[in-house]
Amino acid sequence: MIYDRFQQEAIDYINQGHSVIVSAPTGSGKTAIAEHIITTCIEKNIGVIYTAPIKALSNQKFRDFQNQYGDNIGILTGDVSLNAGAPVLIMTTEIFRNKILDEPASLKNYQWVIFDEVHYIDNPERGTVWEESLIFLPPHMNILALSATIPNIKQLAAWIESIHKKPIKTVIEEKRPVPLHFYYQIQNEVVDNIGGLKRSREKESRPNRINALINYLQRKDGLPCIYFVFGRKRAEDLSFELYNYNFLTSQEKTQITNLYDDLCRRFDLKQERAAMQLRALIQKGIAYHHAGMLPTLKEVIERLFTSRLLKVIFTTETFALGINMPSRSVIFDELRKFYGHYVRNLKTRDFYQMAGRAGRRGIDQEGFVYCRINPKRINLQEVKQVIYSDPEEVKSQLNTSYATILNLYEKYNEDFLKVYPLSLHYFQSRKNEQKEALRIIQAKLNLLKDFGYIENNALTQKGKFAKTVYGYELILSELFAAGILEQLDEFGLGVVTAAAVFEPRKNQHMPNLSKANRHIKRICEEIFSQIKEWERKYRIYSFSKQPYFHLSGCMEAWLRGTSFDKILQFTDTDEGEVVRYFRMSVQILREINDAKVASGALRERIKETIRVINRDVVDAEKQLRTN
Repeated sequence: MIYDRFQQEAIDYINQGHSVIVSAPTGSGKTAIAEHIITTCIEKNIGVIYTAPIKALSNQKFRDFQNQYGDNIGILTGDVSLNAGAPVLIMTTEIFRNKILDEPASLKNYQWVIFDEVHYIDNPERGTVWEESLIFLPPHMNILALSATIPNIKQLAAWIESIHKKPIKTVIEEKRPVPLHFYYQIQNEVVDNIGGLKRSREKESRPNRINALINYLQRKDGLPCIYFVFGRKRAEDLSFELYNYNFLTSQEKTQITNLYDDLCRRFDLKQERAAMQLRALIQKGIAYHHAGMLPTLKEVIERLFTSRLLKVIFTTETFALGINMPSRSVIFDELRKFYGHYVRNLKTRDFYQMAGRAGRRGIDQEGFVYCRINPKRINLQEVKQVIYSDPEEVKSQLNTSYATILNLYEKYNEDFLKVYPLSLHYFQSRKNEQKEALRIIQAKLNLLKDFGYIENNALTQKGKFAKTVYGYELILSELFAAGILEQLDEFGLGVVTAAAVFEPRKNQHMPNLSKANRHIKRICEEIFSQIKEWERKYRIYSFSKQPYFHLSGCMEAWLRGTSFDKILQFTDTDEGEVVRYFRMSVQILREINDAKVASGALRERIKETIRVINRDVVDAEKQLRTN
């Protein structure tokens, strides 16, 4: 195989036994470096772990690598465990971090870990997991870290070198294999340079029409196209706005209809309302894809897209994250999105993560990127900043969880506080920021000691329980310690775990609860109020996650054996989100079971709860076993 310069450079370092961190644009071929490690390690009978930031990407990599390497590939993602003893294991970064802390011996046969999308260390919610995984990485393991273009990649490498005391080679590629050509739709005109924005802005105000843009794309031979939107409903609405278009020949229409019907049959989607609704669009070469859809239906759409028969897909940004779905053109509905608490202009790094999907290597001479500009929402200077600024630096998002502290305390006792100076946060921060971070870790430790998680320098039963349930430690541990979990039947266990993981969307409706669920909710609210008081007293911010009971009726009906389409009447949550939260509930129940501190009777009830929740469309393993 002939490699590009940066691929060959990375592979040469790997062959010399070095750890490597690679920074290269989206779509430049970083995966080829990972495949070299996997192929070499399989030949030498050496274990490899491949970590991905999201389950969808883990699942896709499992399918791709399974096609290449067969039974050498396994997957562990919390709700899936297939071929878990395989020499090449794909897992979410959370599972890898948990293995390092809880069962390091299980990693002794794995010599390499591949961190895909390592710039995710900058993610406010989950970046801490990457940081912890790199801090506590077993000394016998080598690293291949793959990153989008980031300016401080050498700083990241220097930090890893400083804690592991061995060299990590940095490989940087700034050139895209397929160059990008930018276009802008403003005042319903399409201009192909940023100067044209200024001239168009001075004309009489006219709204941008999607038809005008799609017509332009067709004339320019710009299909297939990925259209990025920042709202689920918007993705669906826009796709139906194109209902009068037909992008397929009669032969392509027959092909895509047969493929779609076959996939729907294999994934048990034939009777699903959403699948039937999409069918009419798909026959015209149009589809939408977002997190609110059933995971199986999303996978069907992804497979259709790789068949090259879909010509226009409206999707939210998760489609850009590592999932190998290149296209000739990319359209941005706008250059602003919601970042956690507020709407702001796109970060340059996020813009290129999506824009980088334009231009198919070996097929297109250039990729086309269309930005729809509303001058009332974004000005010319801001457009330039999004597109022409350097990507943002990666910054630590360290937020050590109670479970991590308990695991480290069990291993190092009071010495665990010496771990913080090994963090990227410490490496990047000023003295006062370091001091505050250390204060919060100490405050969390004091809380755990004062409220019975640690006594006489050892973890109590409550502490041993809490160290296994990352993210929901205090609420579930207090319910356990108070004997509440022991009293719950399968319905109560399902309702409590769904409440622990559920996060309502803005203005989401809270359905009426049954008497039993109102009782559980009241107990949980009392305990949570107490936890909040503790955290306020110790000045620990942000607070532990509050339990929300919006899915209680839904979960109860599902545990009774009600069909999936019928349980949706009990919630206004999107069906894909319901599946995701049910799968997360299964993961939490498994973690509680793994703690091995619950009574035999409770563990039996947990197993039964898992069995009943984890069926049909919720069963993630079933989805992966479907060819």
